[in-house]
Amino acid sequence: MLALTRTFAIQGVDAVPVDVEIDIHRGLPAFSLVGLPDAAVRESRERVRAAIVNCGFEFPLKRITANLAPADLRKAGPGFDLAIAAAILCASGQVPDLPLASWWLAGELALDGRIRPLNGVLAMAERAAAGSNGGERRPGIAVASANAGEARLVEGVDVAALGTLTDLAALACGDLEPGSGSVETAPLAAELPDMCDLRGQRGLRYGLEVAAAGEHGLLVVGPPGAGKSLAARRLPSILPPLGPGHAIEVTKIASIAGRPPPDGTLSGRPFRAPHHTISAAGLVGGGSPPRAGEITLAHRGVLFLDELGEFARSSLEALRQPLEEGQVTISRARGALTLPASFQVFAAANPCPCGHGESSNDCNCRPDQIRAYEGRLSGALADRFDLTLAVEQPSAGELGGDCGERSAAVADRVLAARERQQHRLGEARTNSTMSESELAAKARPGPGASAALANGHATMGLSGRGWSRVLKVARTIADLAGVDEIGEEHVDTALTMRRRKPA
Repeated sequence: MLALTRTFAIQGVDAVPVDVEIDIHRGLPAFSLVGLPDAAVRESRERVRAAIVNCGFEFPLKRITANLAPADLRKAGPGFDLAIAAAILCASGQVPDLPLASWWLAGELALDGRIRPLNGVLAMAERAAAGSNGGERRPGIAVASANAGEARLVEGVDVAALGTLTDLAALACGDLEPGSGSVETAPLAAELPDMCDLRGQRGLRYGLEVAAAGEHGLLVVGPPGAGKSLAARRLPSILPPLGPGHAIEVTKIASIAGRPPPDGTLSGRPFRAPHHTISAAGLVGGGSPPRAGEITLAHRGVLFLDELGEFARSSLEALRQPLEEGQVTISRARGALTLPASFQVFAAANPCPCGHGESSNDCNCRPDQIRAYEGRLSGALADRFDLTLAVEQPSAGELGGDCGERSAAVADRVLAARERQQHRLGEARTNSTMSESELAAKARPGPGASAALANGHATMGLSGRGWSRVLKVARTIADLAGVDEIGEEHVDTALTMRRRKPA
């Protein structure tokens, strides 16, 4: 007696198809599970046995062998329970196998037969929709009722919501009607902190606007209480909303990480703020099997690095390649895994260990302490920040004054600048992603701007990368101003935004 069902394993941020093959034959009662299962998968034998019996079915008292193919792919987690139970019921003749052959099955079983939700169901539904079942009907996936709303975010796939193992039998007999859904987005704008809370700091406010418009990385250096963290948490409020494709991508990553969205909604832009004690593997990803790090969880959103000088240098240096390429590759003996990591970085740092800065009368740091503190951020990594702003504490008049401009007004200007960039570069492109050839063709400065850039190169010692990044920022400033040609004033402003100390 043989039966085959299909499910998925999660690898990185993608779902990989897995065939569950069950063989039942005569012999002493035994239940063997093969195919590189981890402890959670091996324990499914007891969950499956109890669930089948407690739902009124008969567990075969024969020799049962379950194979999870491909055999060289490591299987982790409890998501294989439902497919294993279904294959046993089909092989023992208690459930018709032909209808279930066209369904992908994913769910964890409780001992009483209830089906518990899983992480990563959106990735599984997306993979199910991408593949054909080999028949005339469109793809279908059966999941726990709590996962059904998430799975229905994917168009082109039928979703069967199962409450218990008994519902699986009803699905096989045609008594359970599947459903489908449409993509919706959650109303997130009202929940985000508003820019009006950032009082004073005109330069920082404009720096946020430029960073949001061109998707530029931003480093802010200043004493405690200057508003660096407050500004960072308001950056998402002025970013354009995600398109449906990017929203699915972000929600899929959030689901795999154990943060599934509410039923029928898509996530907004993520905001991740890891603690400075995080390891390099926790920041960029790693482990065995490899798992996504904070930069992948911040994909299409903001990664906030507060107290940058307190991070381990090894952790910060690991950011260099992802910042350039928008992805990270984790290599292990069994192969390499590439994870998406297209994020916007906002870093905040104090000018010295005590926070006051060596030019302040309140600073009691020794010169060697200041050099060691600044050495945490290498020149190669600092060069990868498009904007570097030095801020001071706001005055009493600014703190007690009127509120600043609200996020909605700033977001309108950012959106208009993004539209100009997409018209110039293509859909979903921003100035920060321009290649050197695109810079030469689409960000050519005028005569006055070229002279200003050459003067800035001489006075600031710009590297080749720094030269390109100044041009990209100047192009964004021109887009915010609504002009086609980069002028001298745009380059001067971009050069001003690359100073780590007040002028």
